Amino acid sequence: MTADVSNNKTALVTGATGFVGSHITHRLISEGWTVHVIALPADNFTLLKKSIDRITVHTHDGSTANMNEIVSRSRPSIVFHLASLFLSQHGQKDIEPLVRSNVLFGAQLLDALVLYGCHRFVNTGTSWQHCDNREYSPANLYAATKQAFEDILQYYVEATPLQAITLKLFDTYGPDDPRPKLFTLLRKTAAGQQTLDMSPGEQLIDLVYIDDIVHAFLMSAQRLMSTELSSHEHYAVSSGNPLPLRDLVALYASVIKKDVPIRWGGRSYRPREVMVPWNTGNRLPGWEPKIGLAQGIRLMEDSAA
Repeated sequence: MTADVSNNKTALVTGATGFVGSHITHRLISEGWTVHVIALPADNFTLLKKSIDRITVHTHDGSTANMNEIVSRSRPSIVFHLASLFLSQHGQKDIEPLVRSNVLFGAQLLDALVLYGCHRFVNTGTSWQHCDNREYSPANLYAATKQAFEDILQYYVEATPLQAITLKLFDTYGPDDPRPKLFTLLRKTAAGQQTLDMSPGEQLIDLVYIDDIVHAFLMSAQRLMSTELSSHEHYAVSSGNPLPLRDLVALYASVIKKDVPIRWGGRSYRPREVMVPWNTGNRLPGWEPKIGLAQGIRLMEDSAA
């Protein structure tokens, strides 16, 4: 499905240097969008290398005034907000960066958008805001900051013309993923054949391939550009088929046809480990995942070869 949503196809992307954000940026460019991105001084542009000459980069210095300037210059028809600091566990030194990245930055952005009449916003949440399948229960401080921003966004939706869709992501994977996530560890373990200590492996993992994630974001853009929303809409971008970690590792090993030596129970579960992913969220109308897990693993590994 092509996101031919408007004659004015100017997008502002935050978090464009990250895994999901870079894939969205590449897709927008391929579909004829004019793309602006907000970066931070320390950002690494490796994932945007093939598109860097086709985007306009605005470097944010942390101030509200500078955010106003960025929005004034870019005047987007829609914003894709993916910028965040992710930490599964935090220390005291992480509190300020988490709040600055996940709450303050977004609040500055929202206020600037309203100031300059930019009223369509696709936000990125996390399934970890729903620990134990509750309406709200943060699995960690990261998830709590995502909820804090979502609450701020709710104010702007109710008090201004801003319209918003929040997509709550589960685990994401695919080619060109530099993050030290599960498949990176499994790939290294399979290559080196050194046993990896893991938890007992009974937790369910809900994985969605990157192309399906990008499709959800572009469908949300289409929905915002073509529909007058009556509320802040929230959707779960879930495969609907979570697997126990043990089964997931076995599937990975069967796809790559290599042994992946694991010492199950070699480490404990993390505090507030999510054993059963949130499964009561609504699905974005018209969206469903197209890439099955075995196919996605093969696509990812072929790309890495």
